Order: sequence, then C-alpha cells, then structure tokens
Amino acid sequence: MGEKKCPHCGKWSDWNQNLTDTCQHCGHTLGGADLEFQEKRAAQIKANEEQWIFYIRETDSEFVKGVKKAGNFFYTIYISIITFIAWLIAALPG
Repeated sequence: MGEKKCPHCGKWSDWNQNLTDTCQHCGHTLGGADLEFQEKRAAQIKANEEQWIFYIRETDSEFVKGVKKAGNFFYTIYISIITFIAWLIAALPG
C-alpha cells in the first residue's frame, strides 16, 4: 500500500495500486487519465470483437453458433496457410 496524489484536489490519499481507488478527501477516483484510457481501451476491444464476422453472441441460435465456429476454424486454417507461404517466400531466397 502506498500513497498517491489526487489529480482532482491535489491532496495525498492511501492507494492500493488500483485505478478505481477513491480519494479520501474529495471522493473522486485516483486513476485520473489512466482510468479513462483503460476504460476507452476496454470499450475499443469490445467493439472490435463484436465487429468480427464470426463473433458468437449469446443470442445466436445453435445452428448459427455452429456455422460461426466452422467459419473461425476455416479462417484459422486459411491464415495459417497464407502465413506459411509468406514464410516460405521469405526463407527461400536467403
């Protein structure tokens, strides 16, 4: 446990290395800009996952889940083959 200066009131508060800890004086979070960045990053990651064509939602039917799992499998195989061909092209001249 340590102390951190509150970005809002400027006073020192106990801090457990957690961005969501609150200031003992003003009640705001001690994370400040780091907490905002972490929340934005988590929202971006979630948005990117949901935009994926084979993203499996809880509301999908069993048939759709199966099709998406097959799509993920074949996409992985496809990317593996492309990666191997790229590696082969890079390794052969060498």
